[in-house]
Amino acid sequence: MNRIIINGCCGRMGRFLMDMIGETEGMQVVAGIDPFIPEGTDFGFPVYTSLDKAIEEADVVIDFSIASGVPSLLESVKKKGLGIVVATTGLDEDTRQLLREASKSVPVFFSANMSLGINLLKELIKKTAEVLGKDYDVEIIEKHHKMKKDAPSGTALALADALREVRDFQYVYGRKETEKARAEGELGIHAFRGGSIVGEHEVIFAGSNEVIEITHKAYSRELFARGAVRAAGYLKGKAPGFYSMEDMLSGEF
Repeated sequence: MNRIIINGCCGRMGRFLMDMIGETEGMQVVAGIDPFIPEGTDFGFPVYTSLDKAIEEADVVIDFSIASGVPSLLESVKKKGLGIVVATTGLDEDTRQLLREASKSVPVFFSANMSLGINLLKELIKKTAEVLGKDYDVEIIEKHHKMKKDAPSGTALALADALREVRDFQYVYGRKETEKARAEGELGIHAFRGGSIVGEHEVIFAGSNEVIEITHKAYSRELFARGAVRAAGYLKGKAPGFYSMEDMLSGEF
């Protein structure tokens, strides 16, 4: 049995995770963590305000919370010797470095996006950029709901980083200049916020006589929960180390 603790259990993603883990054979939620526990909450398992207070035996923590809480969570995970799947978005470079440091002590799984489709998209755009070369300009447009605070999205930046593995790009955000032509090697990254859009990412390759658009649209947050649950299954029993969606998927295809 893979015993799971959900960090951020009272949030929208936490509730998706509860349902999905409940439907997954060989997995069980043994505790939840959330600093804001609504009065009368009863999920069928104990809920604590911090991981340090949890007394249940567990294997893996799945974290869907806020970026500012990840550093302290990592300290608690190391103390307890638990694996952790970090699905929280908007992590800065300092926090990502903390993930790598923690991975020396415990197994850490991190992906900027838990969607299988997005991670396939990363491979597709790398191949496309490789084949088309410098004759094609590349831009990324991402769209999310109006409550999302970080911009551009972590996924958009992950797509940009994937492209930079095969071409030398300079990131340009928003294009505020009104009298400046596009320079060679620029990679434009644009963010839209509005309504209830779960998440859309479009990568555009524009040549002199044709345009290629590769798009991913998420219609439900359930797909992110599904990816995190698969990651938790993958992580159980792993040695300390830093694991990614690419590591997990390489063994499945």
